[in-house]
Amino acid sequence: MASYNSEMNRRLYGAASRLDDAQRRDDRGAFFKSIHGTLNHLLWADQAWMSRFAGWDKPTAPGAQSSELFAAFDDMCAARTDLDARIEGWTAGLDQAWLDQDLTFFSGTLQRDVTMPRGLLLTHMFNHQTHHRGQVHAMLTAAGEKTGDTDLPFILP
Repeated sequence: MASYNSEMNRRLYGAASRLDDAQRRDDRGAFFKSIHGTLNHLLWADQAWMSRFAGWDKPTAPGAQSSELFAAFDDMCAARTDLDARIEGWTAGLDQAWLDQDLTFFSGTLQRDVTMPRGLLLTHMFNHQTHHRGQVHAMLTAAGEKTGDTDLPFILP
């Protein structure tokens, strides 16, 4: 899933880079309004989960401002590329014992501590990425851009 995540992000960011900044920031009716805002939220969420899973730095913006994490598209692209490479490297070292353990973290959404199996939470992180990337894909398609195939079995070797 980490490899798929990286490849799909490359495709989405490639398509988004062919739009101008105003097109990326147009309110297109998605939950986070725009392509730029939704990509920012995805990056924010991945940073938040990796801070919980691996002790990496937390996002620099609070959750309510997740869609505003990076003002400049180029900065967001660089951060995404770096984070994807780090996630791929980190997941390569996971084992079943780690996945089977619980993780306790503070949920800003629920405003309380939550304890859940790590494997479930990691699955959620990848599912969350797929959910919002689908929104971005729809916005890019509506803007006339193409990302190529998005089906998992046809993307990964």
